[in-house]
Amino acid sequence: MGKISNGIGKGESENRTNRILCLEDSPSDRELLAALLEEEGIPCGFVFAATQKEFESALEQQPYDLIISDFTLPAYDGMSALALAQKTNSDIPFIFVSGTIGEERAIESLKNGATDYVLKDRRDRLVSSVQRALREGRDRAERKKLEEQLRQAQKMEAIGQLAGGVAHDFNNLLAVIQGNAELALLHLDNQDPKTAEFLNQITEASVRAANLTRQLLAFGRKHTMRLENLNLNDLIANLTKMLNRIIGEDIRLKCDYDGRPFVRADAGMLEQVILNLVVNSRDAMPQGGQLRLSTEIVTMEETNFQPYPETRDGHFICLKVSDTGTGIAPENIPHIFEPFFTTKAIGKGTGLGLATAYGIVNQHKGWMNVSSQLGVGTTFEIFLPVIPSPTNGTISAAPKATPRRGSETIFLVEDDDAVRQMTRQTLETFGYHVIEAGSGRQALEVWQHNHAAVDLLLTDIVMPDGINGRRLAELLQMQTPELKAIFVSGYSLNVISKDTDFFTKNENSFLQKPYSPQTLVGAVRRCLDQVPEAVA
Repeated sequence: MGKISNGIGKGESENRTNRILCLEDSPSDRELLAALLEEEGIPCGFVFAATQKEFESALEQQPYDLIISDFTLPAYDGMSALALAQKTNSDIPFIFVSGTIGEERAIESLKNGATDYVLKDRRDRLVSSVQRALREGRDRAERKKLEEQLRQAQKMEAIGQLAGGVAHDFNNLLAVIQGNAELALLHLDNQDPKTAEFLNQITEASVRAANLTRQLLAFGRKHTMRLENLNLNDLIANLTKMLNRIIGEDIRLKCDYDGRPFVRADAGMLEQVILNLVVNSRDAMPQGGQLRLSTEIVTMEETNFQPYPETRDGHFICLKVSDTGTGIAPENIPHIFEPFFTTKAIGKGTGLGLATAYGIVNQHKGWMNVSSQLGVGTTFEIFLPVIPSPTNGTISAAPKATPRRGSETIFLVEDDDAVRQMTRQTLETFGYHVIEAGSGRQALEVWQHNHAAVDLLLTDIVMPDGINGRRLAELLQMQTPELKAIFVSGYSLNVISKDTDFFTKNENSFLQKPYSPQTLVGAVRRCLDQVPEAVA
């Protein structure tokens, strides 16, 4: 692993060149300054200015690690240069180097923001002053970077908490809307295509609304992941047909793959990241262009840390999504991962896409970088930890079968009347008998008179009256240990309880609202048939 020196001077890695803007009208003094710092092993890249115009122009061109300025120039003065530098970027260290500077002027310069002042004949102090200024400047930049990361993490946490709170009630409403629309479709006369079209639009809208909630939960890290060993190249290749439909004919899609990179990840969440980035790229290329997806296996070491503040050493797969679009304005780049930040027109974007991608990637112990140039294009880099290639390849999901009907008795416990009614109608439509209760305490009373007939408990988790779904299941399974249970909730599983094993071990399953009638009936059938795969 590489090492980074804590100081500035001899022995420092040559990969890090200090960018110095020097305001000095004397060519000999310029050469002397550059030679002195080079002799002390301080790698520097100089931009020289001799006049006010040159200094102002240079200050706009690029960021600097340090500004060194003469105090008195023929048609300009150092105090004016300091004032402009402070206005442009007050974090850049500023050192005055002068042949003569009075004590009062020196003190005034420090009060106005100068880092230090050095007489030209004090070369030894000049070197130490430059070293200290560079070191303190980098410490200050790193501190600001960490503070910004902390603020971003706090924003994500706040939105995640908000999403977790809203999700329960919102998903209950969506469950009713989606479930009743699909029930209506099941009972609809085939001779009424117009009504079927309206119901399909309601169903599709409810699914999109549910996805918005999942996006909020995802970047707030409140969504439960289903991890499996995935070949990232295969995942991208399987998406290409869909991606081509999304981007349209005017955009050329090119994919380049490196090796066979495996990651431990939730396939659906990674697909969502890629889709969100692709949609952004498509919107940035209204006149067409090229979209390129590529993977590359990289090894990060400590010497790589400076350009990538979130990195750590190890082996990673880097997924790049590059476009030739309009690019992102520099002032917007610090905000693009913030929730609800968007530059798109009203109705064209939610501001959740990149925030969702950011949250998902971080949830997978990775990080994202972005580089962009206006009029040229944008590249997003996603870094994910690589795992050894599994000997048995990827884990493939079993194909979804059409839900089978049943005749068993389901004990339905749900405190939301509309959700309970929709769920009962769904189960009865597929042949099941339903016994219902509106709370945990009511369920205990109903159970005493019907427990012999019950084949499966289907219960909401968050309920009033002091007995939630988990406690209810524990009480009932104490009396009937073989009782199977499905837990449902508008919250994601890890918001409800840290002990998620309880809900998925043995014959217990978890189903998140909103769900379609087919999903509900499929979950019921699998649980009754003791299919080991947990429902999510």
